[in-house]
Amino acid sequence: MIAHSGDGADDRQRDGAPVTRRSVIGGVMGAGLIAASLPGDARAMANERPDAWLDRFTADAPRVHTRAEWRAKAPRRPARVLDRPPDRIIVHHTDTANTNNRSLAHAFALSRRIQRFHMGKRGWDDTGQQLTISRGGFVMEGRNRSLQAIRSGRHVVGAQVLHQNEHTIGIENEGRYNSKQVPARLWSSLIEVCVWLCAEYQLDPAEAIVGHRDYNRTECPGDVLYARLPALRRAVAERLGGSSPAPPVDSPQQPPDGPSHTQDGPDDPDSDADGAPPNSQMPPNFFPGDDEMPMFPHYDDYG
Repeated sequence: MIAHSGDGADDRQRDGAPVTRRSVIGGVMGAGLIAASLPGDARAMANERPDAWLDRFTADAPRVHTRAEWRAKAPRRPARVLDRPPDRIIVHHTDTANTNNRSLAHAFALSRRIQRFHMGKRGWDDTGQQLTISRGGFVMEGRNRSLQAIRSGRHVVGAQVLHQNEHTIGIENEGRYNSKQVPARLWSSLIEVCVWLCAEYQLDPAEAIVGHRDYNRTECPGDVLYARLPALRRAVAERLGGSSPAPPVDSPQQPPDGPSHTQDGPDDPDSDADGAPPNSQMPPNFFPGDDEMPMFPHYDDYG
């Protein structure tokens, strides 16, 4: 387990020069990549272009698809918001199939499935993590009030790291990365999201970016993704320093990512589960492994 500062992080000034939102503008994808709003995944499917993933970034923040866009259920109660920033960014994997489906509609369906599991099976108030990234690189808001809290420098208490939720913000990355490589588009978005969070919260990526296994007994985020965390910290630090990212390209030299997306089913905009009609039985291997969550969670950590 890593050392951490508990609730801490009330002082947003770090050693050395402060990190500001404006310090990253020069290094972020240009303003020509500003995304148009999409009301829902049905329209997203109809209008989606082959290069739609390029719409993920604005001048100083990633394009985060809202809960309204992916048609989230209302939470049982509003999330608790703390008037201070988190001090750690937790990298997770969903421990789900490594689908080749990179569509926006699939990303929205993924968010709905995670929420249904967390609320229906875990009994939580809402989705546990604050942010979700699909294998196609699309970024979605998770727990309610997360996006507003991030933009105001505050912290929504989630349900993603046992006993550590009051000072950590979680990013769920779609897939299982015990042995498979991380898709380039997901990796690129993960970098941009971490740049954004470090800038908003005045965090040092060398200290702030950690894996789920650094706090809890779990394989999450998988050996492959966990081994890349040092590279993630370096990439985020470089971006905060102003260097421009190279556009992500899925390398043909990478090992196969897993089953083709036809095994996940079609992207039906009226579906809650990638082709399965609402209220249908979910595949038993979809949801995060039991080693990621305690069998009998404490309400304070997972409400």
